[in-house]
Amino acid sequence: MKANGVVRTIVKEKLARGEVVSSMTIRLVRGVEIARMAATAGFDMIYVDLEHSTLTLEATGQICQAALSAGVTPMVRVPANTPEYIQRVLDAGALGIIAPGVRSAEEARAVVAAAKYAPLGERGAGGALPHLEYRPFPSAEANVAINDATMVIVQFESAEAVEKAEEIAAVEGVDMVLIGVNDLLADLNLAGQFEHPRVREAYARAIAACRKYGKHVGVGGLSTRPKLAAEFIAMGARLLSTGTDIQFLFAAMNEKAKQVREISVT
Repeated sequence: MKANGVVRTIVKEKLARGEVVSSMTIRLVRGVEIARMAATAGFDMIYVDLEHSTLTLEATGQICQAALSAGVTPMVRVPANTPEYIQRVLDAGALGIIAPGVRSAEEARAVVAAAKYAPLGERGAGGALPHLEYRPFPSAEANVAINDATMVIVQFESAEAVEKAEEIAAVEGVDMVLIGVNDLLADLNLAGQFEHPRVREAYARAIAACRKYGKHVGVGGLSTRPKLAAEFIAMGARLLSTGTDIQFLFAAMNEKAKQVREISVT
């Protein structure tokens, strides 16, 4: 058995076919059950959000490994774009990282360096990995397989990032640009104005840049605006972040409570 035959990434396979990837975000649930539930629901990808949660690295690793077994691609949004976070979550079982707030090609290159083994980067060797079922493959073979499977997703959350879309998309090793609409609007002093022309402009520029360099664009922060998200998918985006476990749980709870309130007592 070859190392590249062990690691399978649904996300990369669907992107290669031009299909749309569905993703959900984990901020609340600590148990591994959430990975199996995501698979049963039909999600292609989960990402554990360490930027906006109190989840531990231990819980993150367990969820990622459960996702690997369930056939869902696990990603992690790191709280800081540093090797100390990036390498640890990848060693724990993530098949990619989401790097928040990237503003330049230089920052994107630093993220790639931390996420990829040489010659593509500077990731340190940590021995047997859960992605390879802890099998002792030769390092040269394992490193190539893991480099190929590991995705680097950089987030555009500022006007500066949008302005530099082409040079960031050109960075070798960057696979996708995920636009965080809420933070982008805040940076533009347009908080909450999802329909503003600057949002469409940001997507148009990112999609054009990514197409030029064979990369992809993801839609984030529009879980409450499905029609707008669909518009950007039609423009060429190929990943949709659908919302968080908190949102899903609260929506179901709210609906059930509403059903009880509407029951007539005769």
